[in-house]
Amino acid sequence: MTPLIDNPKGSERGKPGGDGAKGLHDRLERHEDGGTVPPLAGSFAVPSSKKKRAKRRQKGRLREHGESSYEGGAEKVHHSKKRSRKTPILTKPQGDDDRSKRETKSVLANDVNKHSHPSRARAQKVPLYAALDLGTNNCRLLIAAPTKPGHFHVIDAFSRIVRLGEGLARTGRLNENAMERAIEALKVCRLKLDQRKIRRCRLIATEACRSAENGKVFIERVARETGINLEIIDRETEARLAVAGCGTLVEEDTDAIVVFDIGGGSSEIVLIDRSKKRSPRLAEHIIAWTSLPVGVITLAERFGGENVSVDDFEKMKDYVRSLLKGFKGRDKLGALAKSPHFHLLGTSGTVTTLAGIHLELAKYDRRLIDGIWLKNDDVERMTKRLLSWNLAERVANPCIGHDRADLVLAGCAILDVIREEWPAERLRVADRGLREGILTELMSRDGAWRKRRHLNERFYLRKNHGSERL
Repeated sequence: MTPLIDNPKGSERGKPGGDGAKGLHDRLERHEDGGTVPPLAGSFAVPSSKKKRAKRRQKGRLREHGESSYEGGAEKVHHSKKRSRKTPILTKPQGDDDRSKRETKSVLANDVNKHSHPSRARAQKVPLYAALDLGTNNCRLLIAAPTKPGHFHVIDAFSRIVRLGEGLARTGRLNENAMERAIEALKVCRLKLDQRKIRRCRLIATEACRSAENGKVFIERVARETGINLEIIDRETEARLAVAGCGTLVEEDTDAIVVFDIGGGSSEIVLIDRSKKRSPRLAEHIIAWTSLPVGVITLAERFGGENVSVDDFEKMKDYVRSLLKGFKGRDKLGALAKSPHFHLLGTSGTVTTLAGIHLELAKYDRRLIDGIWLKNDDVERMTKRLLSWNLAERVANPCIGHDRADLVLAGCAILDVIREEWPAERLRVADRGLREGILTELMSRDGAWRKRRHLNERFYLRKNHGSERL
C-alpha cells in the first residue's frame, strides 16, 4: 500500500507526574494578578531603536489603509495580509435572530470562559491557530499559540460528546437529534473562535459525515446555522493527522511503532518505521496504514454495549478480526515488530480510559495520562475488570461516566485485536488526537516555530490546572 506523505495541499505522556510525562501541550500560563503584563527586562527587552523603526513602518501602513488607531489598525493590517486562501472561512450564520443568539449565549455561559482570562490584549500578538474536529462521537476545538519547536500553549479548548453517528450503522443517515446536538456544540465553538483573532485554522469532519447519505446536506446546514464551513477529510488524511500530533511522545531509540486511533465510527492504524532515519515529523516514517470501518459507536450498536457478556465480547473481537484481515500491509514491519525498540501508541478515548482506571483516579486528569506507559499485563487486567462490571458500575467510575459507559467495552474489543496482531510489551497512551495533528501541521507549514522562537519567552502566562479531557 502506498505510504502516506505530508501533503501540503491536503483537504488523548512517562510516568505520572514525572519529568518523563512530556506532552505536546505546554500548559497555559497567565498572570496571577489578573492584570498587567510585566515589563520586559534584560536580554528579552526590545532595543529602543528597533521600537522606533517598527513604529515608523506601522504608521506608514496605517496611512495607506486610512486607519487612525495604532493598536486596532496594526491588527487589521496584519491579519488581512497574512490570511491564507486555504483558511476555512467563518461566514455569518443565516437566520440568526435575537432569540437564537440569546439561547446560544446561555449555553456558552458555562463553557466559553473556562480557560478565559481578562489579560488577553498583549498575548493576542502571539499568532493563534485553531483546530476543530467533528467526529462520530465528539466535537472538539483547540486554540493554541506556538512555543518551542514542536510544542504549543493551549489558549482555549472545548470538548463535548454529541454522538453524531448515533444510529448511523443501522439507517445509513444522520438522525435529527444527533445533528441538533452537534450544531449546538458547533455554535459554542464559533463563539470561541470569534473571541480571538485566529491566524490559521482547519475545521474538519470525519467518518460520520463521510459515510452518511445526508452528510453533505448536514455540512451545508452547519454553514447556514453556525457560519462554520466544515471540511470532510478522507481516511488517509485522518490517519496522517492522528500520527502528526504524536511526534513528541516518540523516544529517540524507538525503531518501530504501531499508532492507532479508535474512533466512534472508524479506527485508523498506522505502521511507523524509524529504523533507517530519525525525523521529528512522524508522518514521514509511515510505511502502511488502514482505516477500519468500525468504531466504538458502530460496534456497540451492532452487538450491544450496555450488558456485555464474555461471549458478546468475543463476538465483537471476531468481527474486528474479519475487518483487519483485509489490511494487506499489516506485516510490513517484519522483524522490527518483535524488537525491544517497538511499542504501540494509542490516541483514543479507550486507552485514556484504561489508563485512568489503572491509576485509580478520583477524577480524570490528562496531565497524569498523556504519555503514560501501560504494560501488556496492565491492559489485560483492566479489560477483565471492565468485563466484570455491570453498566451501573461502569457509569460510577469517574474515568468512564454515563457518556462512555456503553462504549468502553467495544473499544476494548478493538484494542484487543490490535494487540493480538502486533504483540508488544508496552503501550504508550496519548491524550491527543486529530486537533493536535492539525495544529502541528498548520504551525509547521506557516513557519511559526521559526518566526516565534524567542517571542513566547516575553509573555508570562499563568498555568492552567484544568483537569478535563480536551
